[in-house]
Amino acid sequence: MLSAIILASGLITSSGVATAQTAGGPSQEVCKNCHTDHVASYLETKHGQKGNVKGPDCQTCHGNGDAHVKAGGGKGVGGIIGFNNKAMPADKKAAICLSCHEGNRHLAFWDSGAHKKNDVACTDCHRLHNKPGPGSTIALRKNDPTVSTYQTTQRQLQYETCTSCHKQIRSQLLKPSQHPIIEGKVACTDCHNPHGALSKQMINAESIPQLCTSCHTEKRGPFVWGHPPVEENCLACHNSHGSNHARLLAEKAPNVCQDCHDASRHPGTIYDASGSWTGTKNTRLLARGCVNCHNQIHGSNAPAMRGKFFLR
Repeated sequence: MLSAIILASGLITSSGVATAQTAGGPSQEVCKNCHTDHVASYLETKHGQKGNVKGPDCQTCHGNGDAHVKAGGGKGVGGIIGFNNKAMPADKKAAICLSCHEGNRHLAFWDSGAHKKNDVACTDCHRLHNKPGPGSTIALRKNDPTVSTYQTTQRQLQYETCTSCHKQIRSQLLKPSQHPIIEGKVACTDCHNPHGALSKQMINAESIPQLCTSCHTEKRGPFVWGHPPVEENCLACHNSHGSNHARLLAEKAPNVCQDCHDASRHPGTIYDASGSWTGTKNTRLLARGCVNCHNQIHGSNAPAMRGKFFLR
C-alpha cells in the first residue's frame, strides 16, 4: 500500500529509481542515484554542510537538473553544468563560484589577476567534492606527486597545486638553496595572492622589498647608508624560489657583485685565474669574497666611509 502511494506521488518510477524533486529542482537524493560517490564526498565538505542548511546542494553549482533527470542522465545532457567540461569557458565557471564568493576580500582583484587573464578557472585549483586534508579548510587539486624527498607533514601543501602549472618554479624548489616551501614552512600564499592583485606577480605587497622585509626585518632599515639594489629590488641579487648558490643568490659571489661593481676599485680580473698562470700571487684568488670585508651589504649605520662602503 505504501509503495503504491509513493509510486502514485511520483517519488519513485516504475523502475524503482527515485525522482523526488524540490521546488527548485531535484534534491541531492535524486543525484545520489547516479553520482553516489560525488554526493557523499561533497556532503563532507564545507560547501556541502552549508548547502544542507540553505537548501538543495547540487543545483546551486550545476544548475537545475529537471531536464537532466527526465532525459535519464548523461554528460552534458539537459543543460547540466559540468566543471570538468573543457569546452565550458573558464570565466563562466568562475562566475558560478563568484555568485557566492564575490564578497570575499581575497577576490576583490580577481578580474585584474593573471589567472583570470589566462583563463584559469576556480576548479583548476580547487576540488569541491573532496574533503580537505589535515590543517586545511579547502581541498586543493593535486595532479603531480610531491617533489619532497621526505614527507614531513600530512597537511595539504599549496606548492603541489601551484607547481602543476608553474613547472619552472617546481624545478627551482629542488635546488640546494631554497625557501622551505616543500617542507611546508612557507606557503605560496605567504607571498602571492592567487586570486588576483594589482601588484607585479600578484605579490602581497606594493613592492618586492616590502614583501621580503615583512619576514627579513633585519634587512628593512632605515639605514644611513643604503644599498640601492636592496632598496629597488631584492631579486637583483637573489632568486626567491631556489638557487644553486648559497643564500638564494642569483650568482655565486663575487660574480653577483661584479655585475654592477666591475669598473672601479676591485676590477673583475682580480678574481679570475690569471694570477695562478702568470705566477703572481693574488691574496684574493682563493677563499676570498666581497662579503669578507663588505659584510653589511644590505645597509649600514656605521659612521663615515666605513658605513658608506658597508665595511665591518
